[in-house]
Amino acid sequence: MSDATNDQDTDRRSGNKSDSDPPGGVERRRSAARKKIRSSEGRERYLDMVQRERALLLEQGIPRSTEQLLDMAGAVAPSQTEEEEGIKDRATGDQLRAVLPVQSWLPLSIHLIGLRDAVLRIAPLHDLNDRQIENLFSTANRCGFHVERVEIEVWDRKELTDTLRSVHDLSADRCEKTLALWLADSDNGLLLNQFQRDLMAEALQMRASDIHLVQDNNPDAPNWIKYRIDGDLIPMHLLPAEAMARLTTLLKRDAGLNFGDRTTPKDGRFGFTWQGRAIDVRVAAGPQAQDGEKLTLRLLDRAALKGFDELFRRHEDVGDYLAKLLSPEIKGGGGMILLSGPTGSGKTTTLYACVQQIDRRRKHVLTIEDPIEYELRYATQWQVRPGMPGGSFADLIRAAMRHDPDYIIIGEMRDGDTVETSLRAAESGHTVISTVHADTALQTFERLRSLMPSERERSSTYTLSQQVRAILNQRLLRTLCQGCSHKAKLGEVVNQEEMDVFGLKEDAKIRRHNTSGCDLCNRTGISGRTLLLDAILITLGPAQRNHIYEALIGNVNKVINEEGVVVHTRREGLVDLVVNGLVDPKAALSYLEE
Repeated sequence: MSDATNDQDTDRRSGNKSDSDPPGGVERRRSAARKKIRSSEGRERYLDMVQRERALLLEQGIPRSTEQLLDMAGAVAPSQTEEEEGIKDRATGDQLRAVLPVQSWLPLSIHLIGLRDAVLRIAPLHDLNDRQIENLFSTANRCGFHVERVEIEVWDRKELTDTLRSVHDLSADRCEKTLALWLADSDNGLLLNQFQRDLMAEALQMRASDIHLVQDNNPDAPNWIKYRIDGDLIPMHLLPAEAMARLTTLLKRDAGLNFGDRTTPKDGRFGFTWQGRAIDVRVAAGPQAQDGEKLTLRLLDRAALKGFDELFRRHEDVGDYLAKLLSPEIKGGGGMILLSGPTGSGKTTTLYACVQQIDRRRKHVLTIEDPIEYELRYATQWQVRPGMPGGSFADLIRAAMRHDPDYIIIGEMRDGDTVETSLRAAESGHTVISTVHADTALQTFERLRSLMPSERERSSTYTLSQQVRAILNQRLLRTLCQGCSHKAKLGEVVNQEEMDVFGLKEDAKIRRHNTSGCDLCNRTGISGRTLLLDAILITLGPAQRNHIYEALIGNVNKVINEEGVVVHTRREGLVDLVVNGLVDPKAALSYLEE
């Protein structure tokens, strides 16, 4: 179905629809404040500059109106038109799909019909709850579309399924055809380049975070291309050894690596454009047996970065507290925010979301990363250089404090020197945000103490008790595909004891995992992942924290019982996910048992 016919078919499919009462009863409005022209001078002086700045902020997920930016610049606001704001209130379905991150609409099993007069029209395969609508609403506005209302159209289920399948399978079909043509003519460089482009497009379309390629010169060994999707490594394409060697050479060349060297690990990156937006690819190469090589490609899509409000929508109390800590109006400054969890738990995503929440025009943000994943406007970003003089995390933190930062963002705390230096930075009035590997929020304290030098453990622990303001421990839970998961009652799935764990009645409505899956979820029954937190929020001032220090050097478990310590448990988040039909109850129980 083409978008040209969508407008004509709208009334046929939703004849009872009205602007005041759209089908499904889902309506979201956003008021747009308007001011009369008070000064033409302000417009002439600031408008062009502000429009460019607004576009840059939108790329980072920071919504700012022209009016706000003019006020911040000290100019009175002129009257605003949609052309002046640079916001689209009209777009075809293809244009929406080209700009909106795949992760925002594909897991919901919805068809993007179009945007007309700030009304976003969609056709969902299943009922959407308010939170899902809000996520779609905020994502559309964050990506530069002016959306005041979401309207739902009711389509024939078979027609809608066929439409969704055609959109979903487009890249995959093209990639398979290109691969077949290239393997039939392996010396054709044009087909090789086309296969590389189609490979990237297919991976992004399937929501892959990484691409793994193994080149093994043993003729009996398989040379697989695998995608990391929702935490699982999925074999996708099997290539002959010679074809894999040609592909890896091309990828290394594009990444600026020495493609003749297969013996030493190395890193590079390159970029390309997909669906109208820039994609960055981080390439890690390392030796493989039999004089082969392993390449891992991390796909970095700036548009897929979650905004702060979107990330913490299911954890409003935690989000509200962090927003206050990151506010430019906060008094006192300093302190430490820690993000913990195992590898692959989304700590870096949360770190970038916190950075996006900071007003970087008014505050100096300095990041220390290994490696730098996303370039951030209005921020100073330093790359760690291991083994080089002055290139470690600790060395760069010491140097950072001489550059007058308000916020120091540390990619990871791996050793005692980094921990101690970070604590000194927080103690001297800088707000420090960092990540650390730990299994729970409470164990984060123990993990940091284990990294401290024994001779200074007590003094460093005291500083830690005074400076930590929040610890967030996180996991990423795989969410159910809304296209094939089925409804059920909780009592049909779990026993009484397990129901007591959730605190729900047996007739509570839930959704169950369909192990056979469908075309929309690549036959997995899973579509995307969502954030699960347990958190410790310390609301006390430093002068009131002596009892926290005593708990840390004695029994760390007592910390959660101290006055002024707010605890957000993992169970609370799981119950919310189960009730909203996003996680299978059996899967939720397994997370509680960890």
